[in-house]
Amino acid sequence: MTDRRNFLKTTLLASSALALPRLSRAAATLAGSVPGNVGARVVSTWDFGVPANIAAWGVLGKGGKPLDAVETGVMVPESDLHNHSVGRAGYPDRDGHVTLDASIMDGDGSCGAVAALEHIGHPIQVARKVMENTPHVLLVADGALEFALQQGFKKEHLLTPESEKAWHEWLKQAKYTPVANSENIDYHRSLQNSLGMPGGKNNHDTIGMLAVDANGRMAGACTTSGMAWKLHGRVGDSPIIGAGLYVDNEVGGATSTGVGEEVIRNAGSFLVVELMRQGRTPQEACEEAVRRIVKKRPQATKDMQVGFLALRRDGECGAYAIQKGFTYAVCDVHQQDRLLASPSLYQTTYT
Repeated sequence: MTDRRNFLKTTLLASSALALPRLSRAAATLAGSVPGNVGARVVSTWDFGVPANIAAWGVLGKGGKPLDAVETGVMVPESDLHNHSVGRAGYPDRDGHVTLDASIMDGDGSCGAVAALEHIGHPIQVARKVMENTPHVLLVADGALEFALQQGFKKEHLLTPESEKAWHEWLKQAKYTPVANSENIDYHRSLQNSLGMPGGKNNHDTIGMLAVDANGRMAGACTTSGMAWKLHGRVGDSPIIGAGLYVDNEVGGATSTGVGEEVIRNAGSFLVVELMRQGRTPQEACEEAVRRIVKKRPQATKDMQVGFLALRRDGECGAYAIQKGFTYAVCDVHQQDRLLASPSLYQTTYT
């Protein structure tokens, strides 16, 4: 996760052309659960969830389907050329390939996903086509690309000049570790300095989004370019239904962020939803999921980040992370640009 830090800028909303001011992490207020029973609501991970939520709200707030809302919402960071952890401007793997992962899920159990997809800037749209136009759930690599082209998507070159420059700089040292640790944090900062890139708080990666309408119908989406400089072919939790994303109209939904390997090992998002089914609040469910991850591998997880975000069908939401620094955005009829700082197991700042 540490290698795939996003530069803290907002994006032009592709769907509404609404420009938002640059967000500061200082604007995030610490929160546990956020009460529900407010009607429709959208929640998503990280600061760039704010503009993504507003795009989604443009659909949901007008009575649109949650599935359409989450697809529209996550396309915003997928389009952001300053976002190096999601979509078309993502950092490549260690061989220079930009490979994208995404999943989408309706509350009725319908779902679709793509993994290790190259040359398509909006993997979330391809994931939805997998859900709607095939009997499958997950397509990967060349097969996913072939399917996308058959569905009318246009092949494009995704390695942007900025990402390519960062990759060549990384090749000088070629440090690759699959976990988020202090060495990688220091390395990423030095990489930013050497390239003249903006510094600041950059612990952003996957965007996961959950939405519920006034009738309790739900959907979710998750999209990422994965861990920068990863082994070619590596796939994290984002396109794995039950790991990076899970939604059930009877209960609620959950999504994750951070080091995907740890989420996969624990079927993290499915776990959160099942804990809510057993009576835990969204906040309590996220906390329990994080604690289980740390309990199983305390030494391996002490310096890495994993966070969960949950939304119950009545609109109550909660979040929890291993390390301090995880933020999430909440959007409903009362406020469209709320940014909250998640509680965490460890209180040392993880930046």
